[in-house]
Amino acid sequence: MARAGLNAERLALAGAELADEAGFEQVTLSALARRFDVKVASLYAHLRNSHELKTRIALIALEELADHVSHAIAGRAGKDALTAFANAYRDYGRAHPGRYEAARFKLEPEAAAVSAGGRHAQMTRAILRGYDLSEPDQTHAVRMLGSVFQGYVTLEAAGGFSHTPVPSEESWVWTLDALDAALRSRSAS
Repeated sequence: MARAGLNAERLALAGAELADEAGFEQVTLSALARRFDVKVASLYAHLRNSHELKTRIALIALEELADHVSHAIAGRAGKDALTAFANAYRDYGRAHPGRYEAARFKLEPEAAAVSAGGRHAQMTRAILRGYDLSEPDQTHAVRMLGSVFQGYVTLEAAGGFSHTPVPSEESWVWTLDALDAALRSRSAS
């Protein structure tokens, strides 16, 4: 019998909180059962396995991140949109490190199709409209931006930039300026 008040959504949200506290890799059905002071077996009434739990957390993270980015870039264009977009990703990664990691969880095709992943791609292409890139440059730019933002946020979170007197914030601004210059140099006009 299912414990009163527990359902897949509540468990996934608790899993997302646990991911932020302990890291996405630490999210297991056992850890979640301890959080609710229930036996692991009782969670199977709501979730098939840890993979389903992690998938649900990834879907939450992708949706939250898409909403955060969408709000940040609304009404912006060009470098202003690029900066707002990048800062939204970085801010979310700082505020929700486990969820940010979850957003990179490899989803099955069915889950990916209903995820907010498509919104992320659409928003990236939307900010690139300000740079007037033709294909295949636009696709290259989408991949470049994703790689740079992901890499920077991940390295910064791991303390990778804390061993130098140059503040990470200065490098972040320099990186965004360099990305803007690179995108402008590839403009189709």
